[in-house]
Amino acid sequence: MTEIWFIRHGETSWNREGRLQGWQDIDLNAAGREQAAQLAARIGAAGQAFGALYSSDLRRAYATAEPLSAGLGLRLRSEPGLRERSYGVLEGLDLGRIDELAPEAAAARKSRDPHRPLEGGESLGQFQARIIATVDDLAARHSGECILAVTHGGVLDIIWRHACGVTLDGERAVPLLNASINRIGVEGRRWQVLEWGDVGHLDAESASDVVP
Repeated sequence: MTEIWFIRHGETSWNREGRLQGWQDIDLNAAGREQAAQLAARIGAAGQAFGALYSSDLRRAYATAEPLSAGLGLRLRSEPGLRERSYGVLEGLDLGRIDELAPEAAAARKSRDPHRPLEGGESLGQFQARIIATVDDLAARHSGECILAVTHGGVLDIIWRHACGVTLDGERAVPLLNASINRIGVEGRRWQVLEWGDVGHLDAESASDVVP
């Protein structure tokens, strides 16, 4: 079995403002940088041996992974397959106003229909297929190892659903926390959740479920 510790990136200003990020390359804010430091200290003290460290190539994930790389002495490998979903015309918009500002694209996002196109972005089905293929590839590359992968909230949503057998339009019973540790076991094509949403390394304010 391959064990993958998936980490959601630290907080950004757009998380705090409720703006949809997607492929926009937003950096961590001060709180996010502190979360990344606390995360690195926690994982460094865990005594777990890791075979590799991967990150989405978007800055908010990469900046979260850099303290891990330094603390663990692991080369940081960029993996574009771990990017957030591309939200096209919705990127940068206030989530509270997307129905008003981009009604057709907002309806496509809200529908959770895997085949419904989203203007300028990925359909949910395309996104899901990309994430499943990327995780299966990482697991095959590191069979029997434990690795780290820093990614995004939407990616974690797909991973949790696939591991738990929950449909894309089903209710998600877990949070997607900034700088959280989410452990998945992969054996062949079977995924299982080993632990989810661990933010024991963060203070109460840092551990809030900031979206998107």
